[in-house]
Amino acid sequence: MPLKKFIPFSLPLIEKEEIEEILDTLNSCWITTGPKVKKFEDAFARYIGSKHAVAVNSCTAALHLALDAIGIKKGDEVITSPMTFASSAEVIRYFSATHVLVDIVKKRRHKVENRRKLKAIIPVHYAGYPCEMDSIMQIARNYDLKVIEDAAHAFPTFYKGKIIGTIGDITCFSFYATKNITTGEGGMITTENGTWAERMQIMSLHGISKDAWKRYTSAGNWYYEIIAPGYKYNLTDIAAALGIAQLKKADKLWQRRTEIAMMYNKAFKDLPEIETPNSLLYSPYTLHLTHDSQTRHSWHLYVIKLNCEYLSIDREQFIEELRARGIGTSVHFIPLHIHPYYRRTYKYRPEDFPVSYETYKKIVSLPIYPKMTDNDVERVIEAVTDVIAKNRR
Repeated sequence: MPLKKFIPFSLPLIEKEEIEEILDTLNSCWITTGPKVKKFEDAFARYIGSKHAVAVNSCTAALHLALDAIGIKKGDEVITSPMTFASSAEVIRYFSATHVLVDIVKKRRHKVENRRKLKAIIPVHYAGYPCEMDSIMQIARNYDLKVIEDAAHAFPTFYKGKIIGTIGDITCFSFYATKNITTGEGGMITTENGTWAERMQIMSLHGISKDAWKRYTSAGNWYYEIIAPGYKYNLTDIAAALGIAQLKKADKLWQRRTEIAMMYNKAFKDLPEIETPNSLLYSPYTLHLTHDSQTRHSWHLYVIKLNCEYLSIDREQFIEELRARGIGTSVHFIPLHIHPYYRRTYKYRPEDFPVSYETYKKIVSLPIYPKMTDNDVERVIEAVTDVIAKNRR
């Protein structure tokens, strides 16, 4: 019997609208940063309801520029989570500042008091469900801290009726290939602060004075000034064209992700061997999350947690069993503190952040993307239930 097709962890949904928008860009002969980037920024700002949106080439760039805009410098401290991707902490190191990791079930307040060098908090909206922003914003205001949201997973996510991108001081989004909308590589920054927005715009392209790209248009001038030592973080018009088309269908793409998540929830709800995101919302695993009718998951990830005491296999074997059945998965995330750089540099041990570490050993991200058919989803469900049935204790 021939093997069934492999269902990867993620695939982008690229349709004729994206192709036509990119062809229009290529035919215009303006392929680097230009009018389509501006169009994408304006459209994204309208969607979010923010005053300013700055397009960049990654969420990492967005986080870096955000920290620069608020004035982070050597010796400052910034709180973030160990349960995140490399970017959230590495951008802090770019300034020779210090990251302060907070385990995923510990209260933040004890990390704030008596820390005179603490300047900011980077909350991470893990998997696309929002952090408890009321508490975070209250702590930040009480201690004069800035909040830079890592919203790489959180588009479009809502917290108590407010869309992520309008709550913290600055919000950073990702449009990487696996994200809910994609530009291949790319990111966006939103803020209400015009001074910060202008600074981030300038610093995203070598510190050249505002609207540097216009020097190649009839409205521009050959003369420019470098007003700060900036970076090469600009988004291209080719990438922005993809983003413009994707943004127009963002709600449709989110709806399909939601349908898939609900199919998974229904199929897995009675399996004691796994915890689904629905149950995780109420568990210590995500203590900082909240749940109400106005809070909306983006379903960037669908993460299950194995109750290994009911299984005869561990997480690695579970993943391999799924792979053998043609199902791709991933793990989000390997906690920062167990990576070699952080172990060597900061002498971290796995038990320093025990909840993040123990959670990491049990979680698996299943495929969830709009290009999946109902048949694909059923195959994932069948594979998961079959692996569990064959490996129950």
